[in-house]
Amino acid sequence: MKTIVIDARELRTSTGRYIERLINYLQEVDNDLSHRYIILLKPKDMDGWKPKSKRFTAIPCRFKEFGFGEQLGYAWQLFWLRPSLVHFGMTQQPVLYFGKVVTTMHDLTTLRFSNPAKNRFVFAVKRWVYERVIKWVAYKSRHIIVPSEYVKDDIAKFTRTNSRKITVTYEAGDQVTAKAEPYYNLKGKKFIMYVGRPTPHKNLRRLINAYAQLKQSHPELHLALVGKTDSNYRRMERYVHKHDIPDVIFTDFVSDGQLRWLFENCAVYAFPSLSEGFGLPGLEAMASGAPVVSSNATCLPEIYGNAAEYFDPLDLDDMVRVIERVLTDDKLRQRLVRDGQKRVAKYSWKRMAEQTLDIYKGILREQ
Repeated sequence: MKTIVIDARELRTSTGRYIERLINYLQEVDNDLSHRYIILLKPKDMDGWKPKSKRFTAIPCRFKEFGFGEQLGYAWQLFWLRPSLVHFGMTQQPVLYFGKVVTTMHDLTTLRFSNPAKNRFVFAVKRWVYERVIKWVAYKSRHIIVPSEYVKDDIAKFTRTNSRKITVTYEAGDQVTAKAEPYYNLKGKKFIMYVGRPTPHKNLRRLINAYAQLKQSHPELHLALVGKTDSNYRRMERYVHKHDIPDVIFTDFVSDGQLRWLFENCAVYAFPSLSEGFGLPGLEAMASGAPVVSSNATCLPEIYGNAAEYFDPLDLDDMVRVIERVLTDDKLRQRLVRDGQKRVAKYSWKRMAEQTLDIYKGILREQ
């Protein structure tokens, strides 16, 4: 019997979609009866995820990411479990665990952008440590999984890892299936939409400034910034109020039904990010029929292909020009919707799980 442990502590975070889809589809695609899976969850998530297969067992892991306890207590828990293989769904892990390890590295964004919501000195120290953790983890992992060719090249260069040790397993965009529920502030309105976090690399201030310019020629236009309110979103709200920019809607948390309605009714979905590993929000927008305009940075042209219109995220005038074109050209907008649906169909969570399983099998065959 081969025991495969999967670290799913990130299951309910903003980056948890990947690990949730992986463990869901592994139960469907792995028919090898000699494989037993242990899914490590935060104690608070134990009631929220239940396996469908008898070969999958969920057990609690009380050690938080980036904590001292993770380095000692979590390593001891893994030694006690005696797994044949451990898959960490993120870079952060016990550096002193030396069993067979597969690590998914989503991108290097944290190393390249600060977060004003964090203490500057503490963040700098953590980033210094994290840089060294990344290089060590790349060295000790039997294999590294990444979500795009861009990240593969980035990780290989940064950690000086042979690219043959790194495999791209593309993620996928899911259509929101909940019944559409109108967002009351935007019903009957024409609006540009963004959904996600407001951290600096997401480049929202430039999007707000681009919208302010567009508002002059499109007085009916609104901007919907969709995401749970936090200190960074409150910083954006203060910026909007200080510069007296009208009709910017900060939605805070929205239901799945409201999210679907927003995707289906926005005039443009704008994704101005400076750095992404895959760009899942844009694909999810395409899956729900939104025309997408995107930054041309990092992996985004690789993932979206011809299904998006691109702009230079550092060039405000270019951002305005591209959004303006999609706002005013009905044929272009319809073409983006059609191509977006085709592009989404190229990606598959099930295929991602199958590729990951092949990696597991290859490592388990090693002596």
